[in-house]
Amino acid sequence: MNKEHREIQAVIFDLDGVITDTAKYHYEAWKQLAEELGIRFDLEFNEQLKGIDRMASLEKILSQLPDRGAAFTLEQKQEWAEQKNNNYQRLIQTVDESEILPGILDLFHDLEYAGIPIGLASASRNAGTLLRQLKVESYIHVIADPESVAHGKPAPDIFLKAAEELGVDPRYCVGVEDAEAGVQAIKSAGMFAVGVGDAEILSKADYIVSETSKLSLSEIQQHMADR
Repeated sequence: MNKEHREIQAVIFDLDGVITDTAKYHYEAWKQLAEELGIRFDLEFNEQLKGIDRMASLEKILSQLPDRGAAFTLEQKQEWAEQKNNNYQRLIQTVDESEILPGILDLFHDLEYAGIPIGLASASRNAGTLLRQLKVESYIHVIADPESVAHGKPAPDIFLKAAEELGVDPRYCVGVEDAEAGVQAIKSAGMFAVGVGDAEILSKADYIVSETSKLSLSEIQQHMADR
């Protein structure tokens, strides 16, 4: 790779499981809905929902029914998706800056000092609310709106949208994700992928750390340069 392609000009983060752990609130909100529908829902199944949008998550849950949810109308599904979001919004009312994951604020400070802008590429339609509650919105230059892109993760659309709004060529962007679908989206966007979590699940990432506390700008720069 040409040396100029190794320079980081923007870092684009996922939200859930990277900046904060709202995944647990999504889990509780989906579990409440699934139990009302008489569908078994546990942490193992919840792993399949990471990184994908609300309607796609609902379809996966309904696919456990004998008819895979074929008997339900689109209007009914939209009503349930809204019900799940209401459950989630009620649960996240107590979120504050104490729920920022370890190491993230240090990384934000280092990126700010280096003059590297930060984007957000999250499937969550509540991202703006969460960033305000976490008191980190001043670090984020761009929030890509998931409703403005044609396809959710694992398609690259939302990462490409964030790069476009930042005015940075995707080849110079780093994406940070905790989900397999998210890593696939970053790679499809032509970006350098940093995975946070299980190395086996995130094996397609260019650089993997086990937890956010191990993220550092210098390490990411070094691994990108060595790629």
